[in-house]
Amino acid sequence: MPLLRSASFSLFIEILVRIGLVSAFCYMETMSPFIRVIHKSDLESEYKYPRRESFVPGGALWVIVLSAPCVLSLIAWAGCNDCNDAFEILLAWSLALGINGVVTDTIKLVAGRPRPDFYYRCFPDGVETEDLECTGDPMVVMEGRKSFPSGHSSLSFCSLGIASLWLCGRLSVLSRRRGSGVRVLGCLAPLMMAACVALSRSCDYHHHWEDILIGSLLGFTTALFCYRQYYNPLSSDLAGVPYIVSNVMSKYFNGKPDSPAKEKEIESTPLLNGTKKDDKWI
Repeated sequence: MPLLRSASFSLFIEILVRIGLVSAFCYMETMSPFIRVIHKSDLESEYKYPRRESFVPGGALWVIVLSAPCVLSLIAWAGCNDCNDAFEILLAWSLALGINGVVTDTIKLVAGRPRPDFYYRCFPDGVETEDLECTGDPMVVMEGRKSFPSGHSSLSFCSLGIASLWLCGRLSVLSRRRGSGVRVLGCLAPLMMAACVALSRSCDYHHHWEDILIGSLLGFTTALFCYRQYYNPLSSDLAGVPYIVSNVMSKYFNGKPDSPAKEKEIESTPLLNGTKKDDKWI
């Protein structure tokens, strides 16, 4: 089936929205968070964990986050011969990641919650000043005030959550192909990877458990919301089918095609009667 979402004004708007979200996210990354008052007792009890290097550095996180949609799109295009699915998953993922990034950073800036290792970010030598004014690197101190929610958790559950939802739809785990343990494990694998990334933020003392929990929920909720903007429900017979494809099918079955060429094109759709000749996934 040919690509249905061709170059148009609506597609231009879609791209413009994503550029705006990415630009807002990049700008907010440079902003200073709310300077929350920290009592000396809290500073020495809640925020005095040792500083450690990230188990999942920022570079590794972005490799995971950005590679997930590329792999899914490649599988849909090359493995399943479905260019529409390959394009729609990129639209769903990019919108989810943009929204998730902006929402996460907004909460971080407003909350201004210190990280568990804030004490040693503020006083690298372990010696407090009388007025509790930080003596550490201002950039390190500023990042130390962005604990809630966890960005690693929200980004990993957003990107890998989209991957899990796409696999769940493609493998029909919640619809017509229930009862297969292999399919269930297949769609849960990305979420397990996201959970490992999220939990690592507790092991390296970069986040509190509340930050990780809320970040994970935020990321997956955003992924689910944006996935459903472009794909049919996971429990329906059209699970895994983009709306743009099912809408074309609906128009065909509810009325005559405009031309013999269009009729021939629709007959070759991989989703006719809920099956696809060359699709090995269904």
